[in-house]
Amino acid sequence: MRIGVIQASSQAAKNQMIYDAVTKHAPKGAEVINFGCTMEENEKYSYIEISILVGILLERKTVDFVVTGCSSGQGMMLACNSMPGVICGYAPTPKDAYLFAQINNGNAISLPLGEDYTWSGTDNLEKTIEALFSEPFGQGYPKSEAERKIKDSEQLKEIRKVGQISMQEFLRKLDASMLDKVKKKRDEIISGTTRRSNQYE
Repeated sequence: MRIGVIQASSQAAKNQMIYDAVTKHAPKGAEVINFGCTMEENEKYSYIEISILVGILLERKTVDFVVTGCSSGQGMMLACNSMPGVICGYAPTPKDAYLFAQINNGNAISLPLGEDYTWSGTDNLEKTIEALFSEPFGQGYPKSEAERKIKDSEQLKEIRKVGQISMQEFLRKLDASMLDKVKKKRDEIISGTTRRSNQYE
C-alpha cells in the first residue's frame, strides 16, 4: 500500500505532524510519501488546487490512499469528492476515521487542521490516524452487518463511475490557468522537491 500525504498550503505548518503520524501508524509494509505542501514551498495552493492533485495521484495509481486536509477539513472533503474516482471521508475524530475505513472503504480522508490545535488537537489527530489504519479497510461495521455494508460500499463506487466523467476528460475541461498552477506542483512532485518517503520493513 502506498499512502500519500498532501494538504492545502494554509496548513503547511502541520504537514510534518501529519506525515509523522501517518508514518507511525501506517500498515506494516506501507510506503508513506509526503507531497507537501510545506513551509519551504514558495507557491501557495488552495484546497481546490490540492484536490485536483489528489485526483491525479489516485487516478495514476501513484498512491492507493491519500491523507489530506484544510482548515475545516470540510472544503477539502467536498473538493476531493468532486474529482473523478475519489471517495473522500471527513474525519474530525478517531471514530469517524475508523467507520469510514471499515464501512465506506474510500481512497482519501480529509482532516480538520485549523480547529482546536492545542495539545489536545495534536493528540486527537494522532489518535484519528491510528484509528484509520488500525484494521484492514473495507471489513464492514458492525460485524453483524458486514456483508451488507461491503455490498453498499461497492455499489457506491459503481454509481460514482456511472455518474462521473473520466479524469482525462475532466482535466481537458478544466480552466487553463488553474491547470497550469496544478501542473507546477505536479512537476515539483515528479522532480522530488516535495517528496519524502518512508518504507516500512
